[in-house]
Amino acid sequence: MAAFAAGFIDSIVGGGGLVQAPALFILFPHYSVPQIIGTNRFASFMGTGVAGYQYSKKVKIPLKTVLFAGIGAGVMSYSGALISSLMSERILKPTILVLMTLIAIYTYFKKDLGQEDKHRFELGKIPLYGLLIGMTTGFYNGFVGPGTGSLLVFGFVSIIGYNFLTASAISKVVNVVADICSLIFFVAKGYVMFSIAIPMMVCNMAGSYVGSRMALLRGNSFIRILFLVVVFGLILRFGYDIWMMYLGRNLERTIIP
Repeated sequence: MAAFAAGFIDSIVGGGGLVQAPALFILFPHYSVPQIIGTNRFASFMGTGVAGYQYSKKVKIPLKTVLFAGIGAGVMSYSGALISSLMSERILKPTILVLMTLIAIYTYFKKDLGQEDKHRFELGKIPLYGLLIGMTTGFYNGFVGPGTGSLLVFGFVSIIGYNFLTASAISKVVNVVADICSLIFFVAKGYVMFSIAIPMMVCNMAGSYVGSRMALLRGNSFIRILFLVVVFGLILRFGYDIWMMYLGRNLERTIIP
């Protein structure tokens, strides 16, 4: 059920990890964090591929932009994972919370955002900006993880000027490239629990098929609304994490003189 819901949400605006990853942590507490992440990534990458294929049949995907963004995301994802091990989450998570809140406010008040293509750069320069978006979101993917697809969509809409439908299509292909790059590591290290990952992958693909079909039928306004819902979910998620860190720090001060 979690994999189907994650595939549905992720195929439209990203953010499926908000559903699927927590479900794995709750249902399989005896698995290590790398096993959960590897299993979650394997279960979702084919669903993203299904959504990308559905979009490609109806939406003209700029392949050069996808290629540049995909390479940037794949390379920087590793760098983000490396640096994340060196930085305290007490600095990182409040920063992400502020970022998500600003994105939600901007998207809510800018009603025409992503309703139609309004390219802000010459066509020849768009792939370079796609590379920058891919590098930034890829770094975030390795650094934090949740909401990478949503940030990709927002980047392609707000920076380059694609409509929500085209931005969703591009982000799916870029996500597949980045996921495959990271999966090589997880599979090689034996972190993917295939007995769980394969059935979840099938359900995730089914959810992605339904979600992408609905996005194509309902269009940009529907995607914008769901985007705001997912970003609000991310705000709640990081707000909860920060609150728990705050309680934990106060508890330490109370117990340790």
